[in-house]
Amino acid sequence: MKKTLLVIAGPTAVGKTDLCVRLAKKLQTDVVSADSRQLYRELNIGTAKPTPVEMDGVRHHFIDSHSIQEVVSAGRYERECLALLDRLFIQHDVVILTGGTGLYIDALCFGLDDIPPIDATIRDRLMARVAAEGLEPLQAELRELDPIYAAEADLQNTQRVVRALEVCLGTGQPFSSFRRQQAAPRPFEIVLCALDRPREELYARIDARMDAMLAAGLVDEARNLLPYRDHLALRTVGYQEVFGYFDGAYDYDEMVFLLKRNTRRYAKRQLTWFRHRANYQWFAPGDVDKIASLVSSGSRQ
Repeated sequence: MKKTLLVIAGPTAVGKTDLCVRLAKKLQTDVVSADSRQLYRELNIGTAKPTPVEMDGVRHHFIDSHSIQEVVSAGRYERECLALLDRLFIQHDVVILTGGTGLYIDALCFGLDDIPPIDATIRDRLMARVAAEGLEPLQAELRELDPIYAAEADLQNTQRVVRALEVCLGTGQPFSSFRRQQAAPRPFEIVLCALDRPREELYARIDARMDAMLAAGLVDEARNLLPYRDHLALRTVGYQEVFGYFDGAYDYDEMVFLLKRNTRRYAKRQLTWFRHRANYQWFAPGDVDKIASLVSSGSRQ
């Protein structure tokens, strides 16, 4: 029987953890995280990392697996996760991959894009512009040079914006044009599922989650992470807004407003990514039996 990777993607706060735990128990398997921040041991509250109670005895991989002192790129994640799957598929016919980092899911399932080498001085100039002008001018330039990628990417992520721009400027072609036309061969089948909720319901869950994070000590966690604020994992929604508060750019109430607004915007970009990147089948977070049936012996793809 061919092994199957069951992908459960979706935006933040949609309910992936609960559904995947229920699926893992039903299928008697493990869960592998595809979240670019939950793999760092030092990042807990701001990443909405699942707790031991939420994992409910189901073994999760790539949670607390690395230190913030490392940088885990999509390429490194692909290599390490493929090696992990080789081991897991010895024990299981099905393994669940879940998360909201579309780039990590794409890297694992399809391979990374074949992009020509780029002159390193271009990145240096772009990073100097970020330091001098902020990120907004680069976001605007990316929207002009590659509106397709800009519409679905996390434009608050400095690394992603700079990477896309350096490819645009270094090759004279849009970053999105280098998307892999043919998926890399994988020794397992892939079933792509994504979760969604009615928009108002999703946004209410995001706001409630942010209130819970703040109550749990998000501000203190961010303060302890200040020495690492330039790390890629901390240049994203959930920590940047708190760092701005520390810098005196706005007061506490404005920080809370920005945390909620920017997280809602991030969720919208995640949904756009999954709707345009691959042939996902869409489900509600309670559709455990429907999803499990996709990987039953009679209906594998």
